[in-house]
Amino acid sequence: MIYPRTIYSDIEKHLDTPEAVILTGMRRTGKTTLLTLIRDRLRTDNKLFLDLENPLNRKYFEEEDYEKIKAALEFLGLSFKKKPHILLDEIQHVRTLPSVVKYFIDHYKVKFFLTGSASYYLKNLFTESLAGRKAIFEVFPLTFREFLAFKQSPFKIPETAVTKPVFASIDRLYEEYMRYGGFPEIVLKEDTNEKAKALEDVFTSFFQLEVLQLGDFRRNDVIRDLMLLLMQSTGSKIDIQRISRDMTVSRPAIYDYLAFLEGTYFIKTVRPFSKGRSTEVRKTPKVYVCDTGLANHFARLDEGHIFENSIFQNLRVKGELNYYQKKSGVEIDFILNKKDAYEAKINPRESDIRRMKDVSHELGLKSCRMVSRKFSELEGVIYGFML
Repeated sequence: MIYPRTIYSDIEKHLDTPEAVILTGMRRTGKTTLLTLIRDRLRTDNKLFLDLENPLNRKYFEEEDYEKIKAALEFLGLSFKKKPHILLDEIQHVRTLPSVVKYFIDHYKVKFFLTGSASYYLKNLFTESLAGRKAIFEVFPLTFREFLAFKQSPFKIPETAVTKPVFASIDRLYEEYMRYGGFPEIVLKEDTNEKAKALEDVFTSFFQLEVLQLGDFRRNDVIRDLMLLLMQSTGSKIDIQRISRDMTVSRPAIYDYLAFLEGTYFIKTVRPFSKGRSTEVRKTPKVYVCDTGLANHFARLDEGHIFENSIFQNLRVKGELNYYQKKSGVEIDFILNKKDAYEAKINPRESDIRRMKDVSHELGLKSCRMVSRKFSELEGVIYGFML
């Protein structure tokens, strides 16, 4: 069974457009499943699906003469006498693929659907060669609303006031979401031991297939230790100088590692919101992990940090995120698309809400919402499952 993903409605608008559709994101987030869904919903029989993790399939695209590639594709059953559709999974395994895709789009009007797990490489490879010929979609771990769909839950997320019984019913599922995260295969497992083993497998496969095979770093032990450190630091500012000192690695190297881990979707750095005000602290980004399940399993964070990371996980799919903090310590955890403020608290107080409203008004933001982990009687409070 293929479960619905929110992003598919956006992808669907591009099924018949001339651009190549590229799905990228962290490993095991469901890109192959989405590609399969696209294949099944294409209204044509003239389509070919190939998994490029298979070395035999890679050979078709490694010919220097692209017309020989065309002949191979025709041998596999694709016709170039009518609109061809080619779906390729895990394209990062063929470095020359951007050039091949450009050639077939330009010469044969081929419609491509491509997936790749490493944005770090995909964006560099495709930026120039497919300028104006691609639509990129980022696939992330499940939001909580998608999580409910995968669990086949009958609950509908309330849009307004939440009663205590309703909160208690949904919170049981939100607790599971916070603990084990949103990787589809893990959500679908029922046994907690299997979920834990699957989380370890996600980490291992990322390290082996992204870091070792694609990263080409001299010190793989250092980037492994940095990954563990970053999971322990989720929701905190990145102190490059301290990390460099503690790990005895140069600051430029740390910056390179961070760029790689962000480019391959393992982490996300959130920059400060700025309107040029002198009261802001220095421009240090915060770091969040791609999935609460990974952060919780490997770092054993307290509930506050896991909750904040889950809020990040549900907001990042909606646009650009920033945070705001004054030297006085007053802060807003997330500002979405430069206009909507979200503050995460385990048990918010009335004073927290007043303070957030004051800062939001000062910044000229459109709205502000206090997101509570526990049930609250305070007016205007929302919950993580409502995002």
